[in-house]
Amino acid sequence: MRVLFFGDVFGRSGRQAVKMAIMKLKPQYTPDFIIVNGENAANGKGINPKIVQEFFDMEIDAITTGNHAWDQADGHECFSRHANILRPANYPDDAPVPGSGVVVLTSKHNPSLKLGLILLMGRVFMDPLDCPFSKGKREIKKLHEKGIRNIFVDFHAEASSEKQAFTYYVEGEVSAVVGTHSHVQTADERVLAGGTAAITDVGMSGCFDSVIGVKKELAIRKFVTKMPARFEPAEGPGGYGAVLIDIDEKTGKATSILRFREETIKWEGL
Repeated sequence: MRVLFFGDVFGRSGRQAVKMAIMKLKPQYTPDFIIVNGENAANGKGINPKIVQEFFDMEIDAITTGNHAWDQADGHECFSRHANILRPANYPDDAPVPGSGVVVLTSKHNPSLKLGLILLMGRVFMDPLDCPFSKGKREIKKLHEKGIRNIFVDFHAEASSEKQAFTYYVEGEVSAVVGTHSHVQTADERVLAGGTAAITDVGMSGCFDSVIGVKKELAIRKFVTKMPARFEPAEGPGGYGAVLIDIDEKTGKATSILRFREETIKWEGL
């Protein structure tokens, strides 16, 4: 089983880069599942129905989000209408939020291939949701009880230490844990001894001539003046951060992880 995952898609540049990257990588690597983190896809904050359809037209199988899940008013309905658009699973059980943080995906090309997908959000420098460690363990156990051994976790968090600690906490119980949120890719991809593929942060898909996707001058102004600023996505050619993970579907153990980072993707004919 092969999973292609794209890090936080930021604005139009990010969406275009992911589209071209899929056209480039899919014929070469033939992934069984394509997943994107789309929480910044709509003008840098949130997601909306039009962009959801845009992703589905790219043959993307699932969309994860994070702390910006609710930033677009018309995006809330996406989580109720589509089971494969995830918000963090560790919202309190009685919180009136739509959607789910867990889904079991079935490969479009091979119905026998199933992948459990979990989205969790960290708590260090983030919104104080329920404990992602205990919630993650419970959701993993539920998937195991259903016979799902191939499990992919998007851990959306600020602190590298929290992302790494969670990875070791569930080592051997899931196929992969990939970090998102920081928009800066880390070079620590590896397969742990327990068979869990890991990377602290997959990075961003968007305009790299920016401050984590935002127009440079706006970010600099905020840091220099400490005055509020309305951030806007940087404009220009986009690149992408992604990982390709191979999983032994019989055991649920990862066998390899390949990291991609291309600042400006070029595709002849587009």
